[in-house]
Amino acid sequence: MPALHNRLRPAAAATLTLLAWAAHAQTQPAPAEPAAPSSTLSTVTVEASADASAEGLTKPFAGGQVARGGRVGVLGNQDYMSSPFGVTSYTNELIQDQQARSVGDVLQNNPSVRVARGFGNFQESYFIRGFLLNSDSTAYNGLYSLLPRQYISSELFERVEVLQGASAFLTGASPGGDAIGGSVNLLPKRAGSEPLTQFTLGGSSGSQVYAATDIARRFGPDQSLGIRINAAHRNGGTGVDNENVKLDVVSVGFDWRSRNARLSADIGHQEHRLRETRTNVTLASGVTLVPSAPDAKTNWAQPWSYSNERDTFGTVRGEYDFTDNITGWFAGGMRRGVEANSLANLSVSNALTGAGTTYRFDNTGIEKVQTGQVGLRGKFATGPVKHELVAAYDYFESDRKNAYRFDFLNTQNTNLYNPIPTPYQPLFSAFSLGGNDLTSPQTTAKKRLTSYVIGDTMSFLDDSLLLTLGARRQTLNVDSFAYNTGVQTGNYDQSRTSPAAGIVFKATKEFSVYANYIESLAIGETAPAVVNGRPVTNAGQALSPYVAKQKELGVKYDGGGIGATAALFSIEKPRALQNASGAYVSEGKDRHNGLELTAFGEPVKGLRVLGGVTLLDAKQKETGSATTDGRRVIGVPKQQGTIGVEWDVPGVRGLSLNARMIASGSSFADAANTLRVSGWTRFDIGARYITEMAGRLVTLRARIDNVANRDYWASVGGSPGAGYLVLGNPRTFSLTASVDF
Repeated sequence: MPALHNRLRPAAAATLTLLAWAAHAQTQPAPAEPAAPSSTLSTVTVEASADASAEGLTKPFAGGQVARGGRVGVLGNQDYMSSPFGVTSYTNELIQDQQARSVGDVLQNNPSVRVARGFGNFQESYFIRGFLLNSDSTAYNGLYSLLPRQYISSELFERVEVLQGASAFLTGASPGGDAIGGSVNLLPKRAGSEPLTQFTLGGSSGSQVYAATDIARRFGPDQSLGIRINAAHRNGGTGVDNENVKLDVVSVGFDWRSRNARLSADIGHQEHRLRETRTNVTLASGVTLVPSAPDAKTNWAQPWSYSNERDTFGTVRGEYDFTDNITGWFAGGMRRGVEANSLANLSVSNALTGAGTTYRFDNTGIEKVQTGQVGLRGKFATGPVKHELVAAYDYFESDRKNAYRFDFLNTQNTNLYNPIPTPYQPLFSAFSLGGNDLTSPQTTAKKRLTSYVIGDTMSFLDDSLLLTLGARRQTLNVDSFAYNTGVQTGNYDQSRTSPAAGIVFKATKEFSVYANYIESLAIGETAPAVVNGRPVTNAGQALSPYVAKQKELGVKYDGGGIGATAALFSIEKPRALQNASGAYVSEGKDRHNGLELTAFGEPVKGLRVLGGVTLLDAKQKETGSATTDGRRVIGVPKQQGTIGVEWDVPGVRGLSLNARMIASGSSFADAANTLRVSGWTRFDIGARYITEMAGRLVTLRARIDNVANRDYWASVGGSPGAGYLVLGNPRTFSLTASVDF
């Protein structure tokens, strides 16, 4: 990792400078709370944790489905009542009990998140507060883009954390520039204090089989070394006709701890193979209404279509306590991903009859990522004010190789409602277009993101008033290369400082009031040569980074058994357009105003609740066109919500029943809002039974998703400006049995 090493070297000097300053500050005794001499180190009790931190994971909230908080970027783990930002952390207990297969399945529990699909393939995308986040911008233990790019299996994770809202100061700009409405961080599993040997077998609709193992041990006289191994295998059909999925995933996680040092490391591998998987549906030009959703089992994918993805990834993270009040950390990670697919997306030309066409589109890609972080956290006091100061340096680098070929003039007729298979994969015609060699893709983009960040959380009035101030200076550098020739076609090199401010007032033990201002940062577009047939006067000019600005005000409640939040937010995201003088400029914007209401916990013993409602007003503003100005953003409903309950059945020890409702209002599939897509409501039910057989703990889980077998368009879009449709899955049965040895 030589490039990463060279990039982190200058940060070490900055870190040591801050260390010396903080050490001096913390040895100056404050009247109210004298600091301990730096020469004296008290015994530190350390729990194994996913992020190699002294405080470990945030504790589960009542009911165990979510935690009391989570990682708030560079600020570290924070209790939700003390954070000026919104974080929801879903536990492994919830993941297992809901038999969640992917990260998207877990995020369905969040009323501010809706799962969509990336353009042209089967990548998961997430609408958070109405803004898209692609799965390849997901963070793994605090580092971006180390996990598979298209689909992330849930078996490897102890927590799935959602940071709601913009986060440039907290996490840095995402590699895709898409962490505007929120970001997702996944925490790997670690060995606990008790040995674990668990095997799981199961099956689901379509004769799909499932097997998994989870093994954990601690070693040494003081149990300082932990190892945890996870592996899972899925294979077979699904509830969709003729669709086939094969998944193999394995990971090994290590952690080691001493009185003042902690280390952790992970290495993982995932292979995901899809055959005849149902594609997105595009509405052809001239279609004036949205077709009714077909039978949810219908599959219009061509029998020769496939998508293969293979990823190997690893991370290392360490933390060291220089004194009681000063801690330094480092983290690094790498990933290599290979993917290949042959697709035939459906374009509907007649919404009433479902008539449409497909054509072959092949794509191959190789991506290498390396990323790292080094930082320092210090605690000290200035008079009655306590400080927690943090400073860090982040580095991210990726090399993307790609090749493609498509044949849009060589189409095959089919139908949305009565699919017509093309038995043999069509050969590419003389009119097909493409770039690079499919068997040997070449570099098309290199990306380097670097940043320095500093922040301070100040505590006043016996910790009842918390003020966080900070800023991140980030440089965005992207080199672009032409297909076929490899000639460099562009270099984007821009910098921007992103400030943030947050305040929390703990009015009572049960209530906190908070507010924040924070921004997101994304690479600006390069002006094209022509827009809608009109020449652009500044063609080729790189626009300044796009800055989305968020203002948020909220209240949080902790009743012991039940927690709740209410948040009002407004986010403005820039967009580019051609102005009256013919220049391509960043003048338009999307404005998302919203209200989030959430609740979680165990209000009465044996009854757990999780969910809420989000109201969104997402509008296009100053678009430069009367047909789109003031219209709603593609794919974003006005209302959406998720309500889940779990009930321990009285009189039947070990039996729990659960139910969940997911609802989404209507949305639009075009910017002019002429193509309205109906809203939908889906119900899921499940059961869990824990018993003992032959001295072994056995857990049986059964689940039915979409119990009413509703036919519905589950999402609209999944790529900026695109309004394609994705059909919801049919009624799906799942059954697993886990045995602890």
